[in-house]
Amino acid sequence: MTNSIPEIENNDVIFVIGSNTTETHPIIGLRMKKAVRKGAKIIVADPRKINLVRFSTVWMQHRPGTDVALLNGMMHVVLQEQLVDKGFVKEWTEGFDTFRKSLADYSPEKVEKITGVPKKDIVSAALLYGKAKRPAIYYTMGITQHAHGTQNVFAIANLALMTGNLGRESTGVNPLRGQNNVQGATDMGCIPNQYPGYQRVDLPSIRAKFETAWDAKLSDKPGLTATEMMNAAMEDKVKALYIMGENPVMSDPDTHHTVKALKNLDFLVVQDIFMTETAQLADVVLPSACFAEKDGTFTNTERRVQRVKKALNPPGKAREDSAIILELSRRMGYDMKYNLIEEVLREIGGLWPAVAGITYGRIEKWGLQWPCPTLDHPGTPYLFKGGFPRGKASFTPVSYEPSKELPDKEYPFILTTGRQLFQYHTGSMTRKVKELNIVAPEAYVEINPADAERLKIADGDTVRVTSRRGSIDLKALVSERPSEGLVFIPFHYREAAANILTNPQLDPVCKIPELKVCAVKIETGHGGQ
Repeated sequence: MTNSIPEIENNDVIFVIGSNTTETHPIIGLRMKKAVRKGAKIIVADPRKINLVRFSTVWMQHRPGTDVALLNGMMHVVLQEQLVDKGFVKEWTEGFDTFRKSLADYSPEKVEKITGVPKKDIVSAALLYGKAKRPAIYYTMGITQHAHGTQNVFAIANLALMTGNLGRESTGVNPLRGQNNVQGATDMGCIPNQYPGYQRVDLPSIRAKFETAWDAKLSDKPGLTATEMMNAAMEDKVKALYIMGENPVMSDPDTHHTVKALKNLDFLVVQDIFMTETAQLADVVLPSACFAEKDGTFTNTERRVQRVKKALNPPGKAREDSAIILELSRRMGYDMKYNLIEEVLREIGGLWPAVAGITYGRIEKWGLQWPCPTLDHPGTPYLFKGGFPRGKASFTPVSYEPSKELPDKEYPFILTTGRQLFQYHTGSMTRKVKELNIVAPEAYVEINPADAERLKIADGDTVRVTSRRGSIDLKALVSERPSEGLVFIPFHYREAAANILTNPQLDPVCKIPELKVCAVKIETGHGGQ
C-alpha cells in the first residue's frame, strides 16, 4: 500500500475494484464502513454484488476481465471534464501527452458496450473520484489474477497520477495483500529476479554487494516464478522443488496439471505445519513451526514491520523455518553465521537502506513502516511525499484486451473464483476448526436466479461444473450476487477444488495466472457422483 490503514477513515472517496474487502480483508472493510459513517462515498467495481455494495454510492457491475476498458472510460471522463491535476502532472510525471491520446477511443458509450456498465454509472464514478479531495483506490487479486493483470495495475496507477492522488495522506494506490507476510516475503527477495529490497539480480553492482555480504558467488540469471516452475517440471527442465508454506495443488490453476508436474519431479520437499494436499505428494516433509512458535518479524499490507514473539514450543519434531533453512544450508556446504534471528534483520538493514532504522528494540511494542532509513526516523505512513524515487512517474498507455478464454456455445458461462469470510485460502488451517466448518461446511457455485431457472436448477441441487480442464460436483447456491452468465466458486474446498477448472494462461509480464476468468458449462442430474 502506498498509504496506511488508519488513513482509510479519512478518505472522502473510496474506490474498490477487484476486491471483496469485507470478506477477504474484514478489518480493512470495517475501516471503510467507518469512513462511510464519517461521510465518505464508496465506488465499487465488481462483477458480483459483494457486501460492500450495500454501502456504495456507485456500483459498476462490469463483465469479468474488462477492468482496463472500465478504468480507461473513467479516465476519458476525467479528461473531458477537466479534472486532471495539471500542476501535479507537469511537476511529477512524464508521458502524459501520449497517454492522453490513448484514451480517445474509450468514450463512456463505447465502454458501456464492452463492460456492460451503464454510461451514467461510468460518468458518476469518474466525477466522484475526480472531484474528491482525498480519494484512494483499493484492489486485490480481482485485478491481478488475469492474463492482462499488469495492464490493469498500470491503468489504476494512471488514474491516480492524472488526478494527483499520490504522495498525499488518505489518497494513493493500495493493493491489499492476500496472505499474512506476503509483503515481507517480497521485501526479502522471494521474487525470482530480485534480492531483498527489490534490488535486481542482473545489475552487476547489486550482485557484487550481495556477494560480498554473503561471501558467495551469485548468479545474474533471473529465476522462474512459481507457475513457471510447474511448466518447467512437466518439461523435465526442473528436477526438484522445495516448497515452503505453500499448497499449489489447491492454489495453482489447472490442478490436474499441477499434480502431474509435481509427480514428474525427481525429488519434492515440502515444509509446512500440516500435511497438505501438496505435502502428501512429497518425498520428504519437513514439519515446521507456526507463527506462535517462532521469533522474527512479519510485514503487513501497509509496509509495517512487526515483531513476532515465540509463545510456545513447536510440537513433536517441528522446528522453526529459520532453523530448518540454516541446517539444510550447513549440510549443503554453506554455513550461515547467525546466532540469533535478529542478526538477519540487522544484515538486511545493511543491504537495504529502507529498513536500516528498524530494530527489534524499536518495534518491541508497535511496528514501523518502511522506508525507515535511520535509527531516529519515525517510519513512513505514506509514500512519495515530495516526489518519486525515479524522479518522475511515467504514464503507461494501456489498451483493453479480452480475457484468454471467453464463453461459447459449449461453455456458456464465465467462472470467477475467490474467497469467502469463514474459510481461508486452501483451507489447510481453517478447515480444521469445527466452528468454522459449521458455518461454511462445503463448496458451492453461485448462480444467478435467471440462469438457474433456465437450467431448472433449484437452490441446494448438486450440479457439475466443467471447463476444458476438468469437472467438479458441488451444490448450487441460487443468488443474485453474480450477474447472468457469471458463476462464482470459492477455492477453499478440496472435495470440489475450483482450480481444477481455472485457466493457467499467464500474464506475460509478471507470470500470474488468469484465475478470475474461464469458460465453463453447468450440468444437472449428477447427484454428486
